[in-house]
Amino acid sequence: MTRLIESLDEIAGRYDAAFVDLWGCVHDGVRAFPEAVAALRRFREGGRAVVLVTNAPRPREEVAAQLAALGVPPEAWDAIATSGDSARTALFRGVVGRTVFHIGEPQDEAFFTPPAVVSDPVAIERVPLAQAEGLVVTGPEDRHADPAVWRPVFLAAKTRGLKLLCANPDVVVDRGGRREWCAGALAALYTEMGGESLYFGKPHPPIYDLARRRLAALGPMPEDAGILCIGDGIATDIAGALGEGLDAVFVTGGLAAAEIGPPEAPDPARLEAFLGRHQMSASFAMGRLR
Repeated sequence: MTRLIESLDEIAGRYDAAFVDLWGCVHDGVRAFPEAVAALRRFREGGRAVVLVTNAPRPREEVAAQLAALGVPPEAWDAIATSGDSARTALFRGVVGRTVFHIGEPQDEAFFTPPAVVSDPVAIERVPLAQAEGLVVTGPEDRHADPAVWRPVFLAAKTRGLKLLCANPDVVVDRGGRREWCAGALAALYTEMGGESLYFGKPHPPIYDLARRRLAALGPMPEDAGILCIGDGIATDIAGALGEGLDAVFVTGGLAAAEIGPPEAPDPARLEAFLGRHQMSASFAMGRLR
């Protein structure tokens, strides 16, 4: 049975570190959640570490700048692990070839800068689909368009056996209350059509390996029992925590609010039914991170 809690303070003393999701937990893409920021600051003031673990397809430096703009101060976190950094490492090691067809937005340009951890990066060239050895998806060009518009492109790519590198496994996010498609929706469609998609963010192991490296760089590495995952994505944050053998707090007032109840009053019966439908479990749940 998942335990509903009112505040992170109720359980903070059990843990040495937290892997914390951003979108839906700490901010909504438009502004920071003050209660969440305060909760993370208190967690750190107790001598514990906060690693922000996000499926953002961008380098951690860009995420840090975005957080500052949204109102999340550096006092609320210690390190950042992004799906973008994990996926970039794989890209510049040649997992989808040297010539790639890119689906994304102009703001994703930094994704194509080799990370420092790759000592001899493959020279990546973005080319038209007909010349590509692989696909790179950092996100839809139009976040509100049905992902099915990419079926003709994906059919051509699948026919040629191209692999798709997905920089962000999230399927949807809510930006200021409006739902948007993410790269994970396109990767899921490609897989459904018979193509091969490669993932590096939550719930997949590469981003947790990166998060652990970021945590180890801060000081003595905690045991797994001392790491708490916090997130609102049942198929990303909670599935990832289960796969890593880590305790998790499921934030019900994010993506699942319509099914579980408002953040102020999550319904315990609806919570258990929701977890049962998804065949998931979480040690704890709370309406909002606070």
